Amino acid sequence: MARHLHRLANPGRFRRAAERVLPWTAGTSVVAFIAGLWLALVASPIDYQQKDSVRIMYVHVPAAWMALSTYAIMALGSAGALIWRHPLAELAARASAAPGACFTLIALVTGSLWGLPTWGTWWVWDARLTSVLVLLFLYIGYMALWRAFDEPRRAGRAAAVLALVGAVNLPIVKFSVDWWSTLHQPASVSRFGAPAMDPTMLRPLLVMYAAFLFFWVTVLLLRLRAVLAERRLAALALQPPP
Repeated sequence: MARHLHRLANPGRFRRAAERVLPWTAGTSVVAFIAGLWLALVASPIDYQQKDSVRIMYVHVPAAWMALSTYAIMALGSAGALIWRHPLAELAARASAAPGACFTLIALVTGSLWGLPTWGTWWVWDARLTSVLVLLFLYIGYMALWRAFDEPRRAGRAAAVLALVGAVNLPIVKFSVDWWSTLHQPASVSRFGAPAMDPTMLRPLLVMYAAFLFFWVTVLLLRLRAVLAERRLAALALQPPP
């Protein structure tokens, strides 16, 4: 695995690999979104307590999962950049920040829309909601650090340190409903034993998660290609004319 990752550090090799993978990830994402939205909005039943408002779950939960996993990828990429000086790891971490922030914002907005009919309020300062808000600020801070320095090496190092320190927030987000008393419901899918969710609701939720996941992979590959192209143009601009 490590050998393959180092092979992909070559920009040309990575671009060729991305061109082969992109049509499949983009196509899978589109198909999964169409199937997932149909299952979520048409085929799945309403909840006996929350009625149709429960359908917000099919966007809210996958967005929240992607917000956490994207930050974990960003932290791993930052560790790879600091420890092994892997250039693609740093680029992957940087390219993950904006999609991760968008996923976090979607999770917060849809959570507020879901919370109003369920809890009777848009927002409460409980552990889960507050830690997710902190996660959004970490994403924003990471992107801001990349723009705060003129020297890319210093910017990458500062952003990587913030990403690694901010990873402490991930278990707080994940286990906050178990460690503290919150309005947010506990986990219904990622629990030991059978999920506490009917299959008619679990299936569209997993299909929507697959749609979000393949969408993230597609966006990440596109952003990586764009960053590599920018660096190539910058390098060409520094070369003396023939």
